[in-house]
Amino acid sequence: MSTSDSSPEPSAPTSTGPVLLLDVAHGVATVTLNRPEAMNALDTELKVALLAALQQVANDPAVRCVVLTGSGRAFCVGQDLREHVASLESGSQSLGSTVTEHYNPIVTLLTTMDKPVIAALNGVAAGAGAAFAFAADLRVLVDSAGINLAFAGIALSCDSGASWTLPRLLGTARAKELLLMPRTIPAQECLDLALVTKVVAREDFDSAVRELAAMLAAGPTLAYGAIRRAVAFSAAHPLDQSLAHEADLMTHTGRSQDHRAAVSAFLAKETPTFTGR
Repeated sequence: MSTSDSSPEPSAPTSTGPVLLLDVAHGVATVTLNRPEAMNALDTELKVALLAALQQVANDPAVRCVVLTGSGRAFCVGQDLREHVASLESGSQSLGSTVTEHYNPIVTLLTTMDKPVIAALNGVAAGAGAAFAFAADLRVLVDSAGINLAFAGIALSCDSGASWTLPRLLGTARAKELLLMPRTIPAQECLDLALVTKVVAREDFDSAVRELAAMLAAGPTLAYGAIRRAVAFSAAHPLDQSLAHEADLMTHTGRSQDHRAAVSAFLAKETPTFTGR
């Protein structure tokens, strides 16, 4: 949640438009956090807009891949501390409510929607912003940026699923190290730790994200969703239950149009065309 100082710098870009942008084209929904002057810090307006946008794309059959990114020089620095301080001064106990009302459903959608999610990290990702990225399937990080698990830096526990996703990415010991001793992890170290899928130069960032999203949008969407659910289920269940769950999902995907198309294309030695059904 509250994770990083979101005070704008004099040279920071400003936005007078909506706090969130949504573009859907060629099966790819690009969801852009659009508070560049605040490094895309999460105030209430942005959290509400993000949750609504994710609900929309999750339920849109035309969307076969989702890209979450930011505008300006940051991906997302977490909770807007200016708004949070104002709520503390007013006596409002907003921490628990914003976690349950905003952060938890946002992360649930990112991790469970039946289509792959890419976090396109155009700049620093801190706190809840980093946790949102961990909830995605793939993370593309620009080489000049980094990731910071800054929760403890302002005397807070972690949220937005960081206690669930980070140990699964790194293991328990390394996850606790980064949570207890927060620092900005540079791009190459993020790659070495497998926190991100790939690191690309600034000039190649947009094209790399577009290429990856286009590939996933052309793939077997139903199978992708089943794989996401299988991995999440198996992380918290014993082998026998995981095997039974896999069998159910295999039955489900085995009846799909995409599976029939893939088998027919294989036998004909052709490249299959998937419809996501």
